Amino acid sequence: MRIAILTNEYPPHVYGGAGVHVEYLTRELTKLDNGENFVKVFCFGEQKEDTPSLSVKGVSAGYDFPTKDPRHKKFLETLFKDIVMAGQLDDIDIVHCHTWYSHFAGLLAKQLLQVPLVLTTHSLEPHRPWKAEQLGSAYNASSWIEKTAYENADGVIAVSESMKHDVADLYAVPAEKIRVIHNGVDIDHYKRTLDARVLDKFGINREIPFILFVGRITRQKGIFHLVNAIKHIQPGYQIVLCAGSPDTPEIGREMQERVEKAKRDSTNAIIWITEMVAKEDIITLYSHASVFVCPSVYEPFGIINLEAMACETPVVAAAVGGIPEVVLPGETGLLVPFEPVSACDAEPTDPAKYARDLAAAINAIVASPEKLKYMGSKSRQRVIDHFSWPRIAAKTTDFYKHILLNKGKQP
Repeated sequence: MRIAILTNEYPPHVYGGAGVHVEYLTRELTKLDNGENFVKVFCFGEQKEDTPSLSVKGVSAGYDFPTKDPRHKKFLETLFKDIVMAGQLDDIDIVHCHTWYSHFAGLLAKQLLQVPLVLTTHSLEPHRPWKAEQLGSAYNASSWIEKTAYENADGVIAVSESMKHDVADLYAVPAEKIRVIHNGVDIDHYKRTLDARVLDKFGINREIPFILFVGRITRQKGIFHLVNAIKHIQPGYQIVLCAGSPDTPEIGREMQERVEKAKRDSTNAIIWITEMVAKEDIITLYSHASVFVCPSVYEPFGIINLEAMACETPVVAAAVGGIPEVVLPGETGLLVPFEPVSACDAEPTDPAKYARDLAAAINAIVASPEKLKYMGSKSRQRVIDHFSWPRIAAKTTDFYKHILLNKGKQP
């Protein structure tokens, strides 16, 4: 097959789960069908790669859009890049888009080239109202583009059962058009890797166990709730926050204030790493951590939990979205009950209680060395059994072939 992958994120510009997904899925797609698949990737940036099985081309705006609201600039740049992508596409059997950033390009390609359109549901705009802080009223436009794409898609890949229900409820996508294919993790790359020199590099005390968070400073990731929970975590632990790239300057300042307050309220040391951490160092941090915490208020799947689990680290996570399909309570970690304000407002109804519950779950796991070891072993095995990328890529190509046959095309 000749497959077009359209995406905002692609290495080296990866900042979220969608980018990780695209990176590994693309690699595995080129290996299937005896290496006869050809994958064209169009992404945001300056990337360029050409091999017999893979072509990668980054696209940039190249124009300074004048706007009355500066928050609209990113949206207009996205549309421009999408038009450039669609104009350069040719000789493909199917187009596969990731996140709303590439959906307009996919819609155009479907009509211009008369090829099926596939979308992977990494998140949904109506469930991320905090995006209005970044985009202003352009958030209404991004939501409109996403809705239009789902209404016109020939197939939808949901990364969890939870996302399958959300797509059907929000956009009335028929069940027969949706297939659940979970995210994955590279089990050869993400594995227990110990190197105390990495701890030294980030100012982490080798002699004191630590609890780890990795993620962007965004309301979706629930970082503020974890920071509020620190005062309830039992003494004798370090809290390591690998948290950067705030959505807005205001959120960055709010994070600074909350961390300073947490330092005053707790005897536990807080190490806040704001710079981008190399993947190899992240793997080492996962491996040394006693527990990984995912306090997300909205998480369609949560690749980050798989990464930690693959490194034999138990996970404490919110029971939201696709996370309960990954983390097994009592075996690979603990789930924290989460009651959102509403379907479109994912903040907890009682933030103080949620913070206390996060801390209670962390305390329950770290209290028992035997439990930590058992859950770590179970975590690794679960990832191996269910979430390897070759398995996920094979399911994806099967879905492509199903769609092409239903459209009367020969894959």
